[in-house]
Amino acid sequence: MPRSVNHVASRARRKNVMKHAKGYFGRRKNVWTVAKNAVEKGMLYAYEGRKQKKRNFRSLWITRINAGARQHGMSYSQFMGLVNKSDMELNRKVLADLAMNHPDAFAAVVKEVKK
Repeated sequence: MPRSVNHVASRARRKNVMKHAKGYFGRRKNVWTVAKNAVEKGMLYAYEGRKQKKRNFRSLWITRINAGARQHGMSYSQFMGLVNKSDMELNRKVLADLAMNHPDAFAAVVKEVKK
C-alpha cells in the first residue's frame, strides 16, 4: 500500500514560513531549512520582546516620576509611599504622563499627597 502524504498541508506550512522569512538577508529568505530556523528564532525574540517591552515602559515611568518628585523635594520611594498611603487611584503610567507633560497637575498631586 502506498504511503499517504498530505502534500497540501505541508506545502501550506512551508509557504507560511517562507512568507514570514520575506525580507531576510541571504539564504534566510529562500532556502527552506535556513528560513525555518531564522523564522523560529525570530518568533522567539518577538515573544521575549513583548515581555521586555512591559519592563522597559515601567522602568521609564519610574524614571519620569522620580525626576518629577525630586523637583518637589522628595525621592521616588518617598513619593510612591505617600501615594499608596493616600489611597490615590493613579498608576505609574498616569503619574509619569503628568510629570512629563502636565507639571502643574503633578505639582497638585504632590501637594495633595503631602497633606
